[in-house]
Amino acid sequence: MRIVQIIDSLEIGGAERMAVNYANSLSEKIEFSGLVTTRTEGNLKPFIGKKVSYLFLKKKYIIDFGAVIRLKRYCKENKVEYLQAHSSSYFIAFLVKMIYPKINIIWHDHNGLSEFISKDKTLALKIASYFFKGTIVVNYKLKIWAERVLNCKKVIYLANFTTIDTDEIPETVLKGILGKRILCLANLRDQKNHFFLLEVAEMLKVSHPEWSFHLVGKDFNDEYSKKVRELIPVKKLEQNVFVYGSKNDVKNIINQSDIAILTSKSEGLPVSLIEYGLSKKPVVSTNVGEIPFIIEDGVNGFIVDTNETEMFYQKLLKYVADENLRNQMGAALYQTILENNSEQSVITHYLDWVKSL
Repeated sequence: MRIVQIIDSLEIGGAERMAVNYANSLSEKIEFSGLVTTRTEGNLKPFIGKKVSYLFLKKKYIIDFGAVIRLKRYCKENKVEYLQAHSSSYFIAFLVKMIYPKINIIWHDHNGLSEFISKDKTLALKIASYFFKGTIVVNYKLKIWAERVLNCKKVIYLANFTTIDTDEIPETVLKGILGKRILCLANLRDQKNHFFLLEVAEMLKVSHPEWSFHLVGKDFNDEYSKKVRELIPVKKLEQNVFVYGSKNDVKNIINQSDIAILTSKSEGLPVSLIEYGLSKKPVVSTNVGEIPFIIEDGVNGFIVDTNETEMFYQKLLKYVADENLRNQMGAALYQTILENNSEQSVITHYLDWVKSL
């Protein structure tokens, strides 16, 4: 098989990580594995495997005919059979299909808010979906949505997976007190609901002011991130909440943390949760997406409804007060991730599905 992943950028994010993960993993298992980024490169570029064929299209417009032609030429020269388009990159794959009909499109939907996208965007996606060979979704809610709305009925749920990079170079030093750090690994965007986190941080500051929160993820420098940053001094959390932006040394950052959290109001299966688990960190998360399929409350972590800031705070207190509980929960989550979200099991299932198409 000859398969190419397409993603709009290589900035650090869940969909972007998965595009790189698929390209790297498949490079060891199929005849040809490629990765194409359309608009911008980013911090994930150094993590592309040596066996992966890479192309940067330098796409400048929504409809950029030059980029479409370059992608078509790349596919033709490398005899590509499948374009696996992640999230919104399905559109350029669709345009290539129009001028190079022999190519097959697989759409990989990572967007936990797909069921809420605008009518205009849904219409464009519905039209393009006539030309999809298959669709991959990251949670069962999206599977129901795709089967109901899209014109491609070959839909499969595949869990996200990740690997810990043993070659990463430690660069980031987290602020705060050693042994009293809480990590939130999530891009600064509305879906991740950092305002919920700040409410919890206010509460913990009163009872345990020595503990600190560390926000690591891409800052889009938009209205959302501006409000998050402005609220920190308003709530007098300058010594309790620290914002770092995108970082490459994720394992190093997780290892410096003692508790890991997710406060999202919508998700698929966040790659950060898998990374927390592989590093044996105790987790408190909101109850969204596929997270309750991974975390069993009180067994390998804690999950809380999206509007329950008081309950989230109480769950955090359990970890703050009990290091043995943190170790126990982290070890249990690690075992869960190994059994359900390993690279080998997901890729084997994926390849069987592609062959069936």
